[in-house]
Amino acid sequence: MKIVLPKILISESLMASIPAKKTCIVIAGPTAVGKTGMAIRLAQHFNTAIISADSRQCYRELNIGVAKPANVQLQQVKHYFINSHSITDEVNAASFEQYALSAAAEIFSSGNIAIMVGGTGLYIRAFCEGMDDIPVVKPAIREEVIAGYNRDGITWLQNEVEKKDPDWYASGEIHNPQRLMRALEVILNTGKSIRYFQSAKKAERNFDIIKIGLNLPRELLYQQINARTDDMIKEGLVAEVQSLLPFRSLNALQTVGYSEIFEYLDGSIDLPRAVELIKQNTRHYAKRQLTWFLKDDTFKWFSPLDYNQLIESFHNLV
Repeated sequence: MKIVLPKILISESLMASIPAKKTCIVIAGPTAVGKTGMAIRLAQHFNTAIISADSRQCYRELNIGVAKPANVQLQQVKHYFINSHSITDEVNAASFEQYALSAAAEIFSSGNIAIMVGGTGLYIRAFCEGMDDIPVVKPAIREEVIAGYNRDGITWLQNEVEKKDPDWYASGEIHNPQRLMRALEVILNTGKSIRYFQSAKKAERNFDIIKIGLNLPRELLYQQINARTDDMIKEGLVAEVQSLLPFRSLNALQTVGYSEIFEYLDGSIDLPRAVELIKQNTRHYAKRQLTWFLKDDTFKWFSPLDYNQLIESFHNLV
């Protein structure tokens, strides 16, 4: 089930209210809520471009499993950080910050409005507030964490992080072993959550930022997630994942939608079970995304179905 978005009408008076100062409108929220469609329509009406804040859609080799915008959508509006990297590239919040700031500067060179859209909370925070320097981890601690993972697997990592750093665990990528190991080694090394270092400093930006959160009632959001998963299977997710088998150990592939199909291809679970796990893990991920964004009281929240209210509110937000 996909949300059909009506055309957004913006009055001349509202357009006149858009400030002369450069402004980035950030559209965030849980996966499958309807962020892409909203961002495209806003970008079309403001005659601007979109910066993706999705940590997986930047990879050229990943398409179906990351719910990348369709080709027709990419042709409608220029997108940054979509198909911009390979799965063999090292991509993190710090590199995204620099990429996104450069993209914003390019957009602002010809207009006053930029759109950012995505569900990777840390990337959005890095763009809006900057990244803090995290102390170098002692080699012995890093080796201890790696050894534990190699010995006991991702379940051990999840249990250790949940116990030692529940703040990160509540909203982090708990199916990504690299992210888990990073969170664990930082708290073992410093005694502080990695979230402490990610939020201690706020950089000054030379443009305004408006944060819009999109959300739906949980039952409807979960229906969207389940329907999108079924669509992914119909569109060829299994074949996409099978083509990536030689690269399965890469960080880019340690994510929901790929991990479960790898298990199916290994023969450890059947396809119906893999599909159900994708739905379940995606629902859990959506819950963690909401936990992250709801902690930021600078977000203004709207339903993706209530377009008129969102548009009418812009003159109060800018």
